[in-house]
Amino acid sequence: MMYKLFAIAMIALFPLLAAGQSSDLGNWLIYIGNKKIDARWNWHHEVQYRNYDAIGDLEQLLLRTGIGYNLTEGNNNLLLGYGFIKSQNYLPNSDEKVNIDEHRVYQQFVTKQGIGRVNVQHRYRFEQRWVEDQDVKFRFRYFLSLNVPLNNSELVENTWYLSTYNEIFLNHKGNVFDRNRLYGGLGFKLNARARFELGYMNQFFSAGGRDQLNMIALVSF
Repeated sequence: MMYKLFAIAMIALFPLLAAGQSSDLGNWLIYIGNKKIDARWNWHHEVQYRNYDAIGDLEQLLLRTGIGYNLTEGNNNLLLGYGFIKSQNYLPNSDEKVNIDEHRVYQQFVTKQGIGRVNVQHRYRFEQRWVEDQDVKFRFRYFLSLNVPLNNSELVENTWYLSTYNEIFLNHKGNVFDRNRLYGGLGFKLNARARFELGYMNQFFSAGGRDQLNMIALVSF
């Protein structure tokens, strides 16, 4: 079933990827994993491969990990984490790129709740960022997501669902507004361990915006 779902996603995505080769439509391939250590502790890890184009024109490689602690059973989680981010940014009015490495420490709180059929998640994240040889930068992020099951009343095994989220980024100085991400997609929960999503995201910056296609795998084990 997992391979069939992946094949369907790729077939659906192929025309958009082909169009993306000559457009400003980017593509993000995302893996998010969560390992349950015991009833309270968990290990978070993720890889994001972000492209300016369909694939092969690297925008950013993001590696993130962290250790979380459940305040209550499954609904309220505190986490301390670290991320390494390698960016390849185009120079203004040029086809040349510059490599930028960033080290990031972050603290976050995630809380979940159900409102009827709707699954709601809030995430509050505070980041300390070391970008190349610059001074440390601080950023706050607020993430709100909604998942609505379609063919079942709850998000159980073999359930299709609609997924949407909005995340705002705020800097501690300079331009306070950093960016906002708005996402919508279709997901499939294979079982208690794995979910897959295919969606579209728009990023709004203080000047301009950018579109991405997202292919996401979320795995718990």
